[in-house]
Amino acid sequence: MDGGLGQKGAPRRIVETAMTDSQLIREIKDGNTQLYAELIARYDRKILAFIYNMLKSSRMEHMAEDLCQETFYKAFRSLSTFREMEASFSTWLYTIARNTVLSELRKNKIGKISLEESGYIPHAAPESMPEQKMLQNERVSLVRKAINNLPDKQRSALILREYNQLDYQEIADILGQTVSSVKSLLFRARSSVKNQLEGYFNEPIIEDYKGMEQR
Repeated sequence: MDGGLGQKGAPRRIVETAMTDSQLIREIKDGNTQLYAELIARYDRKILAFIYNMLKSSRMEHMAEDLCQETFYKAFRSLSTFREMEASFSTWLYTIARNTVLSELRKNKIGKISLEESGYIPHAAPESMPEQKMLQNERVSLVRKAINNLPDKQRSALILREYNQLDYQEIADILGQTVSSVKSLLFRARSSVKNQLEGYFNEPIIEDYKGMEQR
């Protein structure tokens, strides 16, 4: 093996990375199943991040990698049913990931978890942490708890928008909602998070949290 620099290896890799998702899927459906690794490489970090954030407040983030692998396995097994005219591959994949996480949460009968049980409280002793870092950790923990208190669709919409930076149409496709419904879900989710946090800090905490600005 020459690390992809040989005459035979390099051109094939260039062609694969230049392919669109649709082209790769057509090739895979035609029997070129090794190209599925290319699709995984394109989306594994985004899907893993989405799953991790869905699991975080339930203290199940240790399962993120397993559920990510399960998502890609399910997608591969069901690839023959994928119809591009109905949704993009990424939207279809996020939908599988979300359903996989919700199924796991139901299976484990995870309910609402208190702040102390959430696993997001800093483990270091107070005297070993600078005051500013303690305050920041407390703020992030409170936001996590507030997001966990949201109804499922509001929570999913918020995570897809703020953590995964998906547009309204993509979120609508994943949740089976209209774009206007997604905007309403996001408005209610942000308002709820803001209201839950108002009693803890005098200044608006929500604006300090990455991606939580109104947009």
